[in-house]
Amino acid sequence: MPYIPQEDREDIDIIVDVNAYHLKCNGHLNYFICKLFLKLMRINGGIRYNKAKEFIGELECAKLEIYRKFISPYEDKKEAENGKLE
Repeated sequence: MPYIPQEDREDIDIIVDVNAYHLKCNGHLNYFICKLFLKLMRINGGIRYNKAKEFIGELECAKLEIYRKFISPYEDKKEAENGKLE
């Protein structure tokens, strides 16, 4: 869940602001995520199954949170505008 304390968000928000303009969703974001994974593994002693599993879990939870908070309400809005799928 991404609801970390406010004071922990400040440094991360700066990183997001700086990088958001450089990352396109046609491979650039994927590259960034893979490089981040490799960097995190290196600074934590190399690739270890449990650390990789935690990273993948974070990605999965982020995916679900994006869908739950942003995509699902959008789909509900479109369904209301255009009718239910029957």
